[in-house]
Amino acid sequence: MDDVCIIGSGAGASPVAYELCKAGYKVTLLEKGPWIKTKDFSKDEMVASKKDLYIPNLNDEYHEIVKEQDDGWYAKTTKMTGKDFWNGSAVGGSSNFMSGYFHRLKPVDFKLLSTYGPIENGNIVDWPISYQDLEPYYTKVDHLVGVSGQTVAHKNQEPRSEPDFPYPALKTNIISTLLDRAGAENDIQIIPTPRAILSKAKGERNACYYSNFCGTYGCSSDAKGSGRASLLNEALKTGNLTIIPNAKVFHLTTNGQQKIIAAKYYDIAKEKKEIKAKLFVVAAQATETARLLLMSKNEEFPNGLANNNNQVGKNLVFSGGGVGSCSIHFEDFDTETARQLKLPGLFVNRATQDWYEVDDPEFGGKVKGGTVDFLWEHPNKVSRTYSKKWEGDRLLFGSELKTKIHKEFTTKRKFKFEVFVDWIPNDKCFVELSKKHTDKWGDPVGKIWTGNNKHDEKIGRYIAKKIEPLFESLGGRNIRWGISSSPTINLQAGGCRFGNNPKSSVLDANCKAHEVENLYVTDGSFMPTGGSVTFTYTIYANSFRVADKIIERLAK
Repeated sequence: MDDVCIIGSGAGASPVAYELCKAGYKVTLLEKGPWIKTKDFSKDEMVASKKDLYIPNLNDEYHEIVKEQDDGWYAKTTKMTGKDFWNGSAVGGSSNFMSGYFHRLKPVDFKLLSTYGPIENGNIVDWPISYQDLEPYYTKVDHLVGVSGQTVAHKNQEPRSEPDFPYPALKTNIISTLLDRAGAENDIQIIPTPRAILSKAKGERNACYYSNFCGTYGCSSDAKGSGRASLLNEALKTGNLTIIPNAKVFHLTTNGQQKIIAAKYYDIAKEKKEIKAKLFVVAAQATETARLLLMSKNEEFPNGLANNNNQVGKNLVFSGGGVGSCSIHFEDFDTETARQLKLPGLFVNRATQDWYEVDDPEFGGKVKGGTVDFLWEHPNKVSRTYSKKWEGDRLLFGSELKTKIHKEFTTKRKFKFEVFVDWIPNDKCFVELSKKHTDKWGDPVGKIWTGNNKHDEKIGRYIAKKIEPLFESLGGRNIRWGISSSPTINLQAGGCRFGNNPKSSVLDANCKAHEVENLYVTDGSFMPTGGSVTFTYTIYANSFRVADKIIERLAK
């Protein structure tokens, strides 16, 4: 019998595996997806973005998505729409395919309710831990996962135990300098964006070679701080880690005394197997973690494992906000600046957090705001080319199409911003088991309700409007933006929120299930609120924190 069995292998799982194996404990890790190695990753757009090689086939595994429209709620399967809800299924999880924007939460994110008060139709609560509890683990992520950046003082800067990041900032395009100037002209402080991408080599991992094919692509140099490259590969060297890929866990079996005794799974041949262990850690990403617990029903837990209070799957959160863009035309700049603007690969790595807290009469007092990240349009060539085939409702072909494509790639670049605000947890956003649809193993698929709070959209629009004059000063043309109520598939959290009250939370402050003696959940499911940044950095940090708690327990 192993000491610990971990279900999942991404940002929530890999720190636990790393720390336990380094401490001498035996760990088995079950991953539903394949084990794709560094040498197998490429920059083939048709593979990474069009064929969806790194997620399950929607004919085999899919979701039922419920969206709210003006005249009611409508459910459609992703098998029907072709718009998948997966975010990477492989050893290392979705951390293989992240862009690696690593902003920390702020101290205020841990106490939204007590700071700003309730929001209508929102289920906001304070966290049972503080920023200071998590800060040492953010720092551990900086070193072990590898975060490159430069810290500058600004009004919403969070406290840090180290003055700067352990790896220097990555190289940037001249657009970053132009953006800094435009920010100064508009009294907007532009700050460097930290990235979980190595600017210099670390052990067997190479430094970034600036392909800029980061988001949706696996890293072929291991510069990106995926759980696989940064932690699992190191854990394997201890001899204490066993990774079983293509292992789809479908049930966690208890002994009638609120204790798990085995994880049952299907192997690659669809045969049923099981792993026994002293402790179990679930980190399958928020929607799938809730689904697994809900499927693990028995007499002891008739509503699903750890769900006698009916909180599993509730208060699911995504990231609120939206995107904007402008066109940067090379003819608007001098020859040398235009040449540098054309340089591929170099990052932007700029953000502003001037409106992380908003104090405006429009909101009747201080409210939580958000983050804006700046970036070039994704370098995918096929997608950009494909989008040029229409001129209004007229289909282009031949020399006319060639001319339009040539102009697209030689005269301008699209510059973008992304707004991140809190997705307020609410009663209309949760995951349950579908009563109509099953996957290829015959298990019910996740039915995901995606209702949002209009407060999120209002905050997003407020911030997006602030960026318009910045893009005008930058010399951008065709400035446009939109705030969305749609869920962010790549940013999922909640569903098993932690808290001190067993009646209103699934996990305690150490991410152990209130109702199950030996179950921990360490992916983004634990988060009661998501903050106004991407989640992965915080998931990594909290997973390292929980690993320490598990080691303390095993050592007794």
